[in-house]
Formats: sequence, C-alpha cells, structure tokens
Amino acid sequence: MSKWIQAKHPEFVRDLFKFFCQSCEILEAQFLSFDEDGTVSFEILMDIVGNEMDKGLLWRMKDTAHHVFRNDPHSQLGGKFLDWAIGYIFHEAIKLKEDAYQKQNYAPLFHKLNEEELEEKEREITEQLFLVISQTEESMRREIDRIRFIMAKCRQLLPNYLRRYHENDLLARYIYSKNDVVRSVFREEYDSLISCLYEDEPENMYILASRSFRSGGWLEEAGKALEHASQMRPDNKMVLQEKKIIDNWMKRISN
Repeated sequence: MSKWIQAKHPEFVRDLFKFFCQSCEILEAQFLSFDEDGTVSFEILMDIVGNEMDKGLLWRMKDTAHHVFRNDPHSQLGGKFLDWAIGYIFHEAIKLKEDAYQKQNYAPLFHKLNEEELEEKEREITEQLFLVISQTEESMRREIDRIRFIMAKCRQLLPNYLRRYHENDLLARYIYSKNDVVRSVFREEYDSLISCLYEDEPENMYILASRSFRSGGWLEEAGKALEHASQMRPDNKMVLQEKKIIDNWMKRISN
C-alpha cells in the first residue's frame, strides 16, 4: 500500500460507505418505480453511472472499492467479495441504463409506427419485432433483481468487514449525520452494523463523531453529537473527557 493510499484509507472507507448508501437509496427509488409502472429514468441512471470524463456515483463507488479492498493489508476474503459485488452492481447498472434508453426512446417510436396502416406482411414482421420490446422489459427486471440481490448481500457483508474500522471517526460521523439514510438502506441489518462496529459500546459512534466535528471546528455539532453519547452512558470516561475538551474550546472562543 502506498503512503498516500495509507494516509487516505480512513477517507476511502468513509467514502465507500457513503457512496454505497447513496447508491442504494437512488437505485431503490428507481426499482420501486419499475415495480409500479415498469419504468426507470434513463437520465438518473446515466447520471449515477457517468463516463470516463465525468464519473458518476456508481463509478466512483467502484473505484473507491478498488482502493479500499485491493489495498487492504489484511486481505479479508469478505473484502474481496465486496469488491467483486460492487463492481458487478456497476456493470449491471450500465446494462440497465442501456435497456432504459431503449424502452424510453425506441419503444414509444415503435408503438407510434405500429399504429400506421401496414400491409399484412409488414404487420406480421412488426408483431415479431414487438417481441424485442417485451424482451427489453424482461431484461430490465432481471437486471433489477440481480442488483437488488447483490446490494442485499453487500449490506450483510459490510458490517463484518467494517468491524476493524471501529475507530474511524469519519465513518462514525457519516453514520451519525446521515442516520436516517443509513437506517433506510441497512434496514434490519442496521443493528448488526452498529454492533459490529462498536460492540457493546454504541455510544462510541457519537463520541467519534463528536471528535470529528471538533477537529473540523464545528463545536456546536460536536456538542450535539456528544449529548447523545452522554444520554446513553453519562459515566463514560471518554464522554466526560470529550465534554471537557469542547467546553475548554468554547471558553477560548468566547473569550
């Protein structure tokens, strides 16, 4: 692992987790749309995939996964599976994007042309061509099912992989700051995520988040995060220590 990657590793881990949560949220919204009326937005899929010159969310997630898992000095098997799975999601999304384009742009044109007066032989041919339109929708369903399945397995694998990043304050800060998003993405795996990271001391998430805010100069936010930890474990020495540091900083600023 290069010194630069090693120095950036805590950020890469946080970014990977953030990108995963954001991707799940955006993709699931599209999948629900498909469940309801058989459509997904090509524009949204194009945006989250991106291109070589302007990488989208899924592309950045894939690249970040490579940084995290392929430079892992511990070389966990779970990490290798996650690297594969996240790459698979990216490539399935590309296929879904192309199918969405076909359905969004070519299917309406086909239906419009099919309304024209056609000779019997032409009608027979267009009926055969219509099967391609149906197959496109079937392909989209398979792609969505595969992405959903792999995302679900990632939600199960990630908590165990992240176990040794229990001191990553950037990760803790994201989970705290975007807790609604994290909960909605991990669903029934949320408790497992927190348990794997912080074991029987869940207040540590708030303490670490508070430290991260404090180091960035966000003292008010640091105090709010620490208050959650204090409510859970008021006698925790780290809570008391962090509170003392924040109070001292606040006094210096006020003076």
